[in-house]
Order: sequence, then structure tokens, then C-alpha cells
Amino acid sequence: MTSVSGSPAVPAKIASGFGSGALLTPANLLTLGRIAATPPFLWQLTRHPVAWTTLAMWVALCVTDLLDGKLARRHGATRSGAFLDPLADKVLVLGALAVLVAASRIWWVPALLIAAREVGMSWYRSWIARRGVSVPANQTAKVKTWVQCIAVGLVLLPATAPHPLLYGSVVWLAVALTLFTGAMYAVEGRRLAALLPAPAKG
Repeated sequence: MTSVSGSPAVPAKIASGFGSGALLTPANLLTLGRIAATPPFLWQLTRHPVAWTTLAMWVALCVTDLLDGKLARRHGATRSGAFLDPLADKVLVLGALAVLVAASRIWWVPALLIAAREVGMSWYRSWIARRGVSVPANQTAKVKTWVQCIAVGLVLLPATAPHPLLYGSVVWLAVALTLFTGAMYAVEGRRLAALLPAPAKG
């Protein structure tokens, strides 16, 4: 999985025959399946925010996030995958947080901080890409994504749902990692932009 926060460099050609512009790769199909499965999951979440069935659906969606990353590494990354994978992550995580806030399961402040960072980082990646800079995903961002998944999972888990101090602490850990990785990408983006040759004058 590439991180919900990075835009990995895309090879021009890979051994399996998928070019960088390929769309219907195994990884992309799995990612598209995750996007399609998100609305049914959110509908289930609105009806049963604390239930084993809801938790199982959440775990399955998070696992597909891991699997499509393995498939992408096996077959090679593509430009479409670099766009679709973070999009799928954002739709899933932000949708789940929004429903949990509406259900009064979590406080709106951490959810808003995560949402603001994700939307802001999407804008930043788009802006810096127009300058010819691609900031690759790093291991910290991958950890951040999994902490987000674990935080939501603890809210859904019947055994931990009655303990808001427990799952709330993990939610705030996810917020801290989310903001930290956002700052890392901003710094790295500036560093890479500074290495670009200056535009010719005249």
C-alpha cells in the first residue's frame, strides 16, 4: 500500500507488462473494490456503530489496503494507482470518522484535525506536482495509516467501545502522527523543489 499521504515515483515500465499509465491492474481493481465497498460499510456503521459485523467489514477494508500495496509492489506502481489508493484511503477513513462523530462515538475536534490535514495535503500534493515534484511515501506515513485504522477499529470493537479513554488515546495518537507526517511531507516537498533547476530567464 502506498500511504494515503504520498505520491510514489512511478516507473516508466515494469516487468509484468503494466506501463505507468495502466489503469486495470490487479492493485487498482482491488482499490476500486475498496472504494465501491465503502458506502455499504458506512451504511452499516450508521446502523450499528458498535458491532462485530461492522468491525469485520472495517478490518476487511483495511486489509485490502495492505493487499493492494503488495500487488502494486509486485506488478509495479502506476500513475492511476498513485491517485486512486490515497483517494480510497481518504474516503474510507474520513467517512468513518464523520459517521462516528455524528453518532457521538468520538469528539469532533480530532476528526476535524485529521480531515483538515488530509484535504490540505491533497491540495499541497497537487500544487507541488505542477512544479514537477513528487514526494514519495515513507514508512512513518504507512504507520500513520495503520494507527488510523486501529483507532477506528477500537471504537467499533464491542470489548473496547465502553472505554472512551482507551480508544480516545489511540485516536489522538492517530491525530499526532497525521499532523507529523503532513509536516514531514511539506518539508520534503520544499527540499525537493529547491533542487529543481531555476527557470531560464528571457
